Amino acid sequence: MALSTSLLAYACQHPGTFVWVDQYRASAPPAEPGYVIGAGDVLSIRVLSHDEMSGRVRVRTDGRISLPFVNDVDAAGRTPQALADRLQIDFKQFVNNPLVTVTLEEPKPFTVSVTGEVMRPGVYPLDPPAGVLQALATAGGLSQFAHDDRIFVLRRLVADAPPVRIRFKYEWLARAEGRSGTFNLQRNDLIVVE
Repeated sequence: MALSTSLLAYACQHPGTFVWVDQYRASAPPAEPGYVIGAGDVLSIRVLSHDEMSGRVRVRTDGRISLPFVNDVDAAGRTPQALADRLQIDFKQFVNNPLVTVTLEEPKPFTVSVTGEVMRPGVYPLDPPAGVLQALATAGGLSQFAHDDRIFVLRRLVADAPPVRIRFKYEWLARAEGRSGTFNLQRNDLIVVE
């Protein structure tokens, strides 16, 4: 929520800076090593032949999990395999050659914030891949005061850098014209309708 608040504050301070969706070119994201664990994910952790050390845990908002014997362990930002490797090291003080597996049972829902001139501003869970039109529909559509050519997605590409304001027209979204029809939202995007 703090990220959404900072993105919204930036949008209010820099109202004229934007790029149209058809001109937006995102840099290629770095190759991901696999699923990266985040706060809210539910994990199943198994230590072979040691049920007393195993468990089902939810990653807390601080990015840590609690398990018997090893207490708090940083989980957010790691892949399941990297976490399993870390836990094997931690469990070695209790078990000779522990074999640990980490499985993602329930990923944290993909959420997008929608604010401004929509019927029901808020944070909404969406099934990926989700587009801007789907998020607007989930928020009840545009209000009577909305400008249908002033729909923005605020996206922070690099930490500590200002977000990019990507502009859409409702007509393009409804007709799936240009890149509007293929633009996919990402986690932590903020949609602002003016």
